[in-house]
Amino acid sequence: MFTINAIERKDIGKGASRRLRNKTNYFPAVVYDNYGNNINISLDHNFTMNLQKNNGFYKETIILVLNGNEIKVKVKEIQRHAFKPKINHIDFVIV
Repeated sequence: MFTINAIERKDIGKGASRRLRNKTNYFPAVVYDNYGNNINISLDHNFTMNLQKNNGFYKETIILVLNGNEIKVKVKEIQRHAFKPKINHIDFVIV
């Protein structure tokens, strides 16, 4: 089981996501639940890149630590940069 520290994002949208990717070592992600609600978060890029190299990252339950609360999620979708080894965005779903 993997554990990732997440930070809740207040700024959303294309411009805010680009600023987050370009000026920090973080990238945007979203956590969806079964009721249509979502939580916008940001994740550390280097830490997540190292975790996703493990095959279990895509299959196993991941624990997101957000504001001291643990949320069990699975990866729904990952968007990657076209030619750089970078993650642009991850969608998680609560299990």
